[in-house]
Amino acid sequence: LMAGVGGAGRNGNGSHGSSCRMSNNINFNKNPDSSVSISKMDLIIPFSPDVPCDNNGQRMWWAFLASSMVTFFGGLFIILLWRTLKYLWTVCCHCKIKNKAQKVNNPMNSQADGPTKNDKEEAPASEVGWMTSVKDWAGVMISAQTLTGRVLVVLVFALSIGALGIYFIDSSDPIESCQNFYKDFTLQIDMAFNVFFLLYFGLRFIAANDKLWFWLEVNSVVDFFTVPPVFVSVYLNRSWLGLRFLRALRLIQFSEILQFLNILKTSNSIKLVNLCSIFISTWLTAAGFIHLVENSGDPWENFQNSQPLSYWECVYLLMVTMSTVGYGDVYARTTLGRLFMVFFILGGLAMFASYVPEIIELIGNRKKYGGSYSAVNGRKHIVVCGHITLESVSNFLKDFLHKDRDDVNVEIVFLHNISPNLELEALFKRHFTQVEFYQGSVLNPHDLARVKIESADACLILANKYCADPDAEDASNIMRVISIKNYHPKIRIITQMLQYHNKAHLLNIPSWNWKEGDDAICLAELKAGFIAQSCLAQGLSTMLANLFSMRSYIKIEEDTWQKYYLEGVANEMYTEYLSSAFVGLSFPTVCELCYVKLKLLLIAIEYKSEQRESSILINPGNHVKMQEGTLGFFIASDAKEVKRAFFYCKACHDDITDPKRIKKCGCKRIEDEHPSTLSPKKKQRNGGMRNSPNCSPKMMRHDPLLIPGNEQIENMDANVKRYDSTGMFHWCPSKEIEKVILTRSEASMTVLSGHVVVCIFGDVTSALVGLRNLVMPLRASNFHYHELKPIVFVGSLDYLRREWETLHNFPKVSILPGTPLSRADLRAVNINLCDMCVILSANQNNIDDASLQDKECILATLNIKSMQFDDSIGVLQANSQGFTPPGMDRSSPDNSPVHGLVRQASITTGSNIPIITELVNDSNVQFLDQDDDDDPDTELYLTQPFACGTAFAISVLDSLMSATYFNDNILTLIRTLVTGGATPELEALLAEENALRGGYSTPQTLANRDRCRVAQLALYDGPFADLGDGGCYGDLFCKALKTYNMLCFGIYRLRDAHLSTPGQCTKRYVITNPPYEFELVPTDLIFCLMQFDHNAGQSRASLSHSSHSSHSSSKKSSSVHSIPATNRQNRSSKAREARDKQNATRMNRMGPEKRWFTDEAENAYPKNIQIKPMSTHMANQVNQYKSTSSLIPPIREVEDEC
Repeated sequence: LMAGVGGAGRNGNGSHGSSCRMSNNINFNKNPDSSVSISKMDLIIPFSPDVPCDNNGQRMWWAFLASSMVTFFGGLFIILLWRTLKYLWTVCCHCKIKNKAQKVNNPMNSQADGPTKNDKEEAPASEVGWMTSVKDWAGVMISAQTLTGRVLVVLVFALSIGALGIYFIDSSDPIESCQNFYKDFTLQIDMAFNVFFLLYFGLRFIAANDKLWFWLEVNSVVDFFTVPPVFVSVYLNRSWLGLRFLRALRLIQFSEILQFLNILKTSNSIKLVNLCSIFISTWLTAAGFIHLVENSGDPWENFQNSQPLSYWECVYLLMVTMSTVGYGDVYARTTLGRLFMVFFILGGLAMFASYVPEIIELIGNRKKYGGSYSAVNGRKHIVVCGHITLESVSNFLKDFLHKDRDDVNVEIVFLHNISPNLELEALFKRHFTQVEFYQGSVLNPHDLARVKIESADACLILANKYCADPDAEDASNIMRVISIKNYHPKIRIITQMLQYHNKAHLLNIPSWNWKEGDDAICLAELKAGFIAQSCLAQGLSTMLANLFSMRSYIKIEEDTWQKYYLEGVANEMYTEYLSSAFVGLSFPTVCELCYVKLKLLLIAIEYKSEQRESSILINPGNHVKMQEGTLGFFIASDAKEVKRAFFYCKACHDDITDPKRIKKCGCKRIEDEHPSTLSPKKKQRNGGMRNSPNCSPKMMRHDPLLIPGNEQIENMDANVKRYDSTGMFHWCPSKEIEKVILTRSEASMTVLSGHVVVCIFGDVTSALVGLRNLVMPLRASNFHYHELKPIVFVGSLDYLRREWETLHNFPKVSILPGTPLSRADLRAVNINLCDMCVILSANQNNIDDASLQDKECILATLNIKSMQFDDSIGVLQANSQGFTPPGMDRSSPDNSPVHGLVRQASITTGSNIPIITELVNDSNVQFLDQDDDDDPDTELYLTQPFACGTAFAISVLDSLMSATYFNDNILTLIRTLVTGGATPELEALLAEENALRGGYSTPQTLANRDRCRVAQLALYDGPFADLGDGGCYGDLFCKALKTYNMLCFGIYRLRDAHLSTPGQCTKRYVITNPPYEFELVPTDLIFCLMQFDHNAGQSRASLSHSSHSSHSSSKKSSSVHSIPATNRQNRSSKAREARDKQNATRMNRMGPEKRWFTDEAENAYPKNIQIKPMSTHMANQVNQYKSTSSLIPPIREVEDEC
């Protein structure tokens, strides 16, 4: 076929592609080297003297086409002939078998034919085996199941696309022209490609099971019409563009190739590529046919109706036709072209109308956040998954990206299976430089690969704190942990857990490793621990929550309580290595130096034992000396201030008074002497600084042999289990719940005081709160038995039965079945005499309206605050300290001289009862105080109930995720502070038995009692009374630290203490880490960390303690009469004499080097703190009340303590 109406004449040098078109109905000029004249109707093709081609211009397109047709139909005929002969052979063999089967009955015939039959069967068997092996080999070669097969398939596809590219290049030349194979480079490349296609065709033919269907396949047809013409062109020294456009049909296999290369993995992507490849291949193939017929013309018209069209003009024509636009600028002139367009419009329009919308839909439905994370060199990234909502993400980002953190060069990658809403999307865009979001699931390994979990610094899993089923939420998060650890066992995971008992399932994961930084933040455990510590020191929950949250400093000029509160809120917990200048100094000395000179509050250190085991010591005392590279825990306003402890040099900074001038000095630095230059965070990540999820208590205690001998002997000789097997908690034999149930009348007759009332809303269907986590800190062994506050639960008996299995081994626990909304029940438990009333949420998170989630807690709180009480009942709280003026506090009767909670002397109204209310929804805090002026949109930490320590929400624990990531020791410290001393051994025991196990007292278990605890110190009386009236907080800090090893870290101050008005409010608020020059007032209560007093329990060894839960074996014996005063005096005097003798003997025996526990001025405990002689009026009231009731608990007298 010819290109255009006339041929294109090549120039003299015969260069490929240079031609000019002429009219078909005129005489062509003769070539200078040719004298051939062509008639008007004859057609010629371009030729050159350098190419031995037909100089008459005879067209040979039929030879190229014939080679393809002969190959196709010849092979088809051979296959059909072979199948026919095979069928006939099979029929003949079947007939022979039937005949032989008839002869089987004749033994003579069967014996004669036997050898011949076997010989005939052996030959075909060997022949079939050889053919089968060759066929299997060919199948393996072309199969994508092997590496060789995949390489071969991909190579064939790539060469087919290369051959199509050569066609695109040659399409600009005439349809048929003379060419020299040895000089035409493109023809040589095309010849090499087709030789390879021929070999591959042979492999496919051998491997095909059905040769006929193979011969009719699309790929086979493409080979028939593209491979043979190449060999013909070499033989004839001419080229015909012909049907080489059929190579475009190979594009249909593009999706298969991408699947072989493991590029396409999802069904949508495979479908999209399939649609696109079919559409494009059909489009290009049809354009090639139009290009052929339009440039050649119709044969029956002697090719006179051709028109010159380039291939890309044909592509344009086909697209305009398929879209039914039809501009008319380009159209088909030949009959063949028009006939093809008629049929193509039918199929092409249908394909365009169906494929294009589906392609657009697939592209539009592609996940907007379905890409992959690209790691940035020098920048770490973390993956955050789980419960991803606007609230959880905003709280996390606000704390993680806080400006007080030192150089947060971490990118946050969120992974969630639901695309973010508009608000969350806007939040991501505001932090686009440090935050990326990808849609997917951590349960899918492909999605984990997309976010590069293997190179992530950590993976954080957020929990839905407001879910209706906490156990199901924990199970989901545990599955996330399993999936992530299964994909990459070394990844560090920090996950939130809702229920304490579900933490044990994490230990079942083999790759879960506490020492490598894996942490589980149990919200129920920490929430209950915070609330329990508030029962011992009201306001402590607020202080701890603020310390572990990143808050910006808000400056207020007015002299209001908010000013001092917000100054304390700006403090956070940081860690930093101590300078070598502190090596060898005792902890109190270093603590005083840091506070006075560096303006830093050091509360704990990480100490390494001789066995190189690390543990956290909180205010350890004089016996601990600083080591090289000791890690300190500081309270400061930002990370830059804490650097002073690392840069401090005694030679350079000893005379500096401004702490801001303490910077890296020019002398030999600590970094040069330090064995490692890693930052604290990096060291912790490597596991070198981490021993266990909890602080190991053995380094927090003193030598057990140094404990006063009389107490050791007394506890060890008694064959009674008083503590659990770890020695961390008080323990008693399990009791049936019926033995601790109080009726309303029995509770009224017991005359409870100094106790803790726990109001719990829950029923049979409610999720368990985990009351054990609330009771354990109140039963810590670093309290003496007489210091334990009785606990009374008020709530549904059905619910408490479900919790009782975890509570039956704790002493002094009682239950009053009822409802916290009943004033009769509240009065029965003497709520006006309690040290703390705890109101726990009902866990009704399935309520649609979030404001109604806390309705029971709010109603109970307002109900208690509106109650009125008789003033005379306040005498039950009278003790040797006497009544205090209005607005001043005192400790409860069974407390040690410096106990954790001090409260009002006489309660006449419920608004003065110490209450802490748990809230689910932060915004509901506005309903707790009707007289405050908090705005409903105010953040929780800025509201008055939270600042006063009367409200607690679980949302404040969200900040622990980022705090734990930056320093995993922070979580260890906070758990040590609030859980009462839970250890890994205890957690393993609870996971196995779900209950505490009693143990006999040994020196090791008794040594566990020697650990620090939080207390509140009153300033209106005692050794610090002179500082309470206008003194400086720094002087109090130094005096308490030097004299009693007590570490002060905050103030609990009356809200209106600065007003000095007679009718001031009794509400208090928290001030964290006041400055040295902060002025004190007499009504202040000081938060302090006090040492364990070994001698505190000896003076009361003979006292009887009345508690229904600890001494009553049944309801009938629910109270004990008080011991006469004379007996107490005699016993106390004998106890003092025995103690003095033992102390003298022990001091002589031990020598001066072990005198730290004695009553020396350096380390003695303040026995006279808060002690005040009993007034005559108070004594008369006490005696009068004693004569009217014999059920009053014993009231200790001054002589027992002085």
